[in-house]
Amino acid sequence: MNLNQLETLITISKTMSFRKAGELLNLTQPAVSAQIKSLEDEFKTVLIDRNQPVTLTDSGRIFLEHAESILQTVEDLKQRLADLNQTPQGHIHLGTTTSIAIQILPRVLSYFQNQFPLIKTTIHSMTTSQIMLNVENGSIDIGITYLFDKHPALESSVLYYDTFELVVAPEHPLSKYGHIPIEKLHDLPLIMLSPETAGRRFVDQILRQLFITPQVVMELSSSEEVKRMVELNLGAAIISKLSIQNELRLGSLKMIKVNELAISHPVGVVYKSGRYLSSALHQFLQDLKGMQEIQFIGSE
Repeated sequence: MNLNQLETLITISKTMSFRKAGELLNLTQPAVSAQIKSLEDEFKTVLIDRNQPVTLTDSGRIFLEHAESILQTVEDLKQRLADLNQTPQGHIHLGTTTSIAIQILPRVLSYFQNQFPLIKTTIHSMTTSQIMLNVENGSIDIGITYLFDKHPALESSVLYYDTFELVVAPEHPLSKYGHIPIEKLHDLPLIMLSPETAGRRFVDQILRQLFITPQVVMELSSSEEVKRMVELNLGAAIISKLSIQNELRLGSLKMIKVNELAISHPVGVVYKSGRYLSSALHQFLQDLKGMQEIQFIGSE
């Protein structure tokens, strides 16, 4: 057995095709078939059902889990050996929400890449719940998100605080008010974040506690999408204050204070407890935690 055979099996599991796997791996289809046949002979089992579409057998699915684990162990070994150079280098996969990615990451990553040009960062945009799940299962290295819930398998550190605010278009009937009681939200047409987002869970909790029932006219997966719909005056919204700074400066959105929403929420970095920290990841976390709050929320 060799690592190339494991990579071939993993690629087939993703493409469900010997031909497509060969194209991705720069191998001929007979070479792909030979590698899988060699594995099957060595372990005396059938790993792949070759009927169309190609699928893994029960043995193949078990084998796949171990193949992925073995390759990850090899990657960790390579990273540990590279770290012996004492020069932070490597590849960081970072998960965050769309609004955080747009608001703070340009400043953070610009500074970081100037200091450590050998570190590559890939950004994955997802909801807070997806971030927590993907950090825990190792699909991403770290997350930057709202720290609403405590996860025993994850370490976290607060970077700054944000609030959620009511926003409307300048043409909206409520735009003439600087402050309104929360009762005004009764039956108010609201554009909401989707239910799996942290912001939506916060809003739902507040409204439930106060027996407020808004009229939900639209649900969207990111604050950026919500802002565009509010600017079109299709409804009001309750979203991150930091995410609307540019629109407030331009006058395309109007923020209205609602006392019950004025709760500070921590935004922080999360990573898996007990995992090996490469030099790149260690340096990134160290620099993030050392930044002052104003570096995250200051005006660009």
